[in-house]
Amino acid sequence: MYRKNVWEKYEDYKEIMEFNEGYKHFISVGKTERLCVNEAIKLALEAGFKPLSAYKTLKPGDKVYSVNRGKNICVFVMGKKNLEQGLNILGAHIDSPRLDIKQNPLYESTDFALLDTHYYGGIKKYQWVTIPLALHGVVYKKDGSVVEIHIGEDLNDPVLGISDLLVHLSADQLQKTASKVIEGEDLDLTVGSIPLKDSEKDKVKANVLKLINEKYQIEEEDFLSAEIEVVPAGPARDYGLDRSMVAGYGHDDRVCAYTSLKAVLDLKEVPNNTACAILVDKEEVGSIGATGAESSYFINTIAELMNLEGTYSPLALQHALTNSKMLSSDVSAGVDPLYLGVNEAKNSAYLGKGIVLNKYTGSRGKSGCNDASPEFIAYLRNIFDNNNICFQTAELGKVDQGGGGTIAYILANKDINVIDAGIPVLNMHSPMEIVSKADVYEAYLAYLTFVKA
Repeated sequence: MYRKNVWEKYEDYKEIMEFNEGYKHFISVGKTERLCVNEAIKLALEAGFKPLSAYKTLKPGDKVYSVNRGKNICVFVMGKKNLEQGLNILGAHIDSPRLDIKQNPLYESTDFALLDTHYYGGIKKYQWVTIPLALHGVVYKKDGSVVEIHIGEDLNDPVLGISDLLVHLSADQLQKTASKVIEGEDLDLTVGSIPLKDSEKDKVKANVLKLINEKYQIEEEDFLSAEIEVVPAGPARDYGLDRSMVAGYGHDDRVCAYTSLKAVLDLKEVPNNTACAILVDKEEVGSIGATGAESSYFINTIAELMNLEGTYSPLALQHALTNSKMLSSDVSAGVDPLYLGVNEAKNSAYLGKGIVLNKYTGSRGKSGCNDASPEFIAYLRNIFDNNNICFQTAELGKVDQGGGGTIAYILANKDINVIDAGIPVLNMHSPMEIVSKADVYEAYLAYLTFVKA
């Protein structure tokens, strides 16, 4: 059903609303990649999945998951056909734009204690000031122990924040361009203002260190081996008087991660081809590193599965990739009624009209894009129409307006047939993004249809 309004497809909205309650919980507790993986493991275990290490051999119908460094997870339902004949893959990323605490972060200035940060991914820096912020992360100590940090989500927790200049004294600041009105080095987090009695210098900083040590048993030097992320505080909420949308942090790309994960976890029958969902890290900074899509982790995991299936060889592994189909489950830019000028109306994504197929992303002359084949798009049109799935097609704004990328080209470089297919988002990369509940549910049905095909 091309470019149809999803809401009009349903007589009542019970299934849409119930599914989104689960999603709202997922992004409320999954504020970081590690937390997303933890929640995904919990959901996988509840659905009867077992870790790859629990299997000596694999057969059709087996439910498997694998975790990489706490920041990637793959879930598989083994298909009737062997892996050499290809997989149906859903791939999404679970990192989102944020602020990261630096390795030497804590300092004192004018009787305030502050934490120095470095922003991660593409953000509008001015959006991150004067809002309540939370901390989530891990601290690895020299003795090998790990301390988890979670501050700002519980109603009894304090929240943190970044101050901004009052408008009465902003004459010079307001003359700056939007990219400079808040400088990157000014995104420092205020964490305290009470001095420690009997301390000789930096008394407020000393008091904050005392509080941290009392609660978490960590010293200042332990920040050197910490990974602490600064994110908007508070849970995802219904948005709109009709509760038709979800407002929350991290829709890009946890909305596609959750719907992709659930599609594989909810399979009731053994699929023809092995069904897979992979959730990766580092997409917002180029998909680099051991936990990004550029890593060999995913290919190595398929090789391990083939070994347990008894079909592995280097050539068989390459056949498995070549014969696979993949939806790069990533969000698309939804048309904002207040900013229509950046879109070309015929080729844009609209909230409420279902999953979005992006034949290509990139920028300028499609630079850095995947550019999916028309054969694969025809295949998807057929299975979506046969299963009454609402879908639309889009580009990322007008030609030369801007652009962006996904993990699609990385997997296409492995000779996998892939296209971007995700959910339209308003306020993308902001502390509060918006999605339509109808699109969330319809994307789940689309992903479920795809992995069953």
